Amino acid sequence: MTIYSYKKNIAKVLLTKKVIIFDLDGTLAESKSILDKEMAGLLCVLFEKRNVAVIGGGDYKQFKKQFLDHLRCSNVGYRNLFLMPTSGARFFKFQKNKWEKVYECNLTQKEKLKILSAFKKVFRDINYQEPVKKYGTVIEDRGSQITFSALGQKAPLIEKENWNKKNDVRKKIKSALETYVPEFEIRLGGLTSIDITKKGIDKAYGIEKLLKFFNVSIREIVYVGDALYKGGNDFAVLRTGVDSIKIFGPNETKDLVRQILLIK
Repeated sequence: MTIYSYKKNIAKVLLTKKVIIFDLDGTLAESKSILDKEMAGLLCVLFEKRNVAVIGGGDYKQFKKQFLDHLRCSNVGYRNLFLMPTSGARFFKFQKNKWEKVYECNLTQKEKLKILSAFKKVFRDINYQEPVKKYGTVIEDRGSQITFSALGQKAPLIEKENWNKKNDVRKKIKSALETYVPEFEIRLGGLTSIDITKKGIDKAYGIEKLLKFFNVSIREIVYVGDALYKGGNDFAVLRTGVDSIKIFGPNETKDLVRQILLIK
């Protein structure tokens, strides 16, 4: 396993890769922001040439709003695109002119209630002070994932960046949650979120599923993300041994895609 800078020897690395996996938030688009036109155009060209999977913490509805609705690709291109919402707990592929679910690992109602109860206990234990202004749902049921977003699901990027710099207490919340619900995966996501799924359901799980789906070896795929550091929401990927490319934001991803498109 190697973690590469997006500028270092990247063309040589990508020659051997049959599947490219992208993180969504912070990699293809800014956190919870829509895909811009330039990125959408580059990706449609890439889909014509390579198998591409996109994995992120949002649910399918968020993927559609943030990502799919801004693509203008041919059906041929879409057949080479694969979606893994809620950190790999769900998998969608395009067939018969529509997106169809391959699998999902939903939480049971009992599990969801236990997680929600744990949040209440943790907020009490640490004397958590909610932000005065919130934007939409703070704790969201995504079926296969419960997601806490400190400022709400619809918070503007600038507000999330400010909260992250000045008031980020997610590590404290996560540590406290682990004492109440140790049987679940608990991860920090983006700038303000905490994602909770069934044990073993994370981006590493998604990659293992992709290996079987494409019948490829670990050496034949590559992961591209902005949070490969310890504690980041891409860190689980490194357990698989997959080669990874560390980028810092969508502009670097655009440059990387341009490099990929130049490979013959």
